[in-house]
Amino acid sequence: MRKKYLFLRISFIVFLCLSVIGCATAPPAGFLKPGEENLAMRQLQIRQYDTANQEQIITAVAGVVQDLGFTLDDSETELGLVSASKKADASVTGQKFWAGLVDVLNAMNGVPSNASASCDAAQVVKASIIVKPSLEGNKTVVRITLQRVVWNVAGQVNRVESIKDPAIYQKFYDALSKAIFLEAQKI
Repeated sequence: MRKKYLFLRISFIVFLCLSVIGCATAPPAGFLKPGEENLAMRQLQIRQYDTANQEQIITAVAGVVQDLGFTLDDSETELGLVSASKKADASVTGQKFWAGLVDVLNAMNGVPSNASASCDAAQVVKASIIVKPSLEGNKTVVRITLQRVVWNVAGQVNRVESIKDPAIYQKFYDALSKAIFLEAQKI
């Protein structure tokens, strides 16, 4: 009787394992391959400089982000990390106008509405900069990522998004190139 119970128990466990394995499916082709948009974004975010002096570049990065109005949040020279943030107004006149119009129309129809509370009010732009040696060894790679967190009038987060404007990245790298040149010339 004991052997029969043990056999049933083992059979049940084997059946259960085979059932779970049979339900597994392979991921779709290209599941982990980054899309074209990611590659284009990475090209905006990364620049390579012809120097192996990482400390010099990190010093220049810290100066540039401060010149652009950011406040340094953290800087780890050994890790090659600089993070900064900047508070800004996020209100949009057109957005407030249309939300107010929706509130007025709803009030005229006796429907409670608070569309104005969902209007953008404030934002924080966050910059994370990584400085690391290139694979070639005699160059340094700099990558900046920019995100923004937007709050509405009610103090709730409306959205969190990456900034994808090429002009902003170009402005940062133009200023960084000048700063690296000035650092190298000790000016």
